[in-house]
Amino acid sequence: MEEFDWDEGNKNKNWLKHGVTIKECEKILLDKPVIAKDPKHSLVEVRYSALGKTSKRRFLSILFTIRDNKVRVISARDMSKKEKIKYEKNKKNI
Repeated sequence: MEEFDWDEGNKNKNWLKHGVTIKECEKILLDKPVIAKDPKHSLVEVRYSALGKTSKRRFLSILFTIRDNKVRVISARDMSKKEKIKYEKNKKNI
């Protein structure tokens, strides 16, 4: 995952909805996040969820897919309490 697909449809949506920047999304996805397939949201294409922490200690949950060998972020927001527990548990096991 080295290239990202940011078009007008997804460039500013996470900033406007959740205050998450493009740089935060990219940093999370490049810094060994906890990744899992998201079968619930994979009806049309395979989607994944990534849990990670920014350098400013912000815990983010990112839903993404891979299109034409590029990462396309679908949504990004702060983690829920349940997701934080899952993230911390998985990070300890690495």
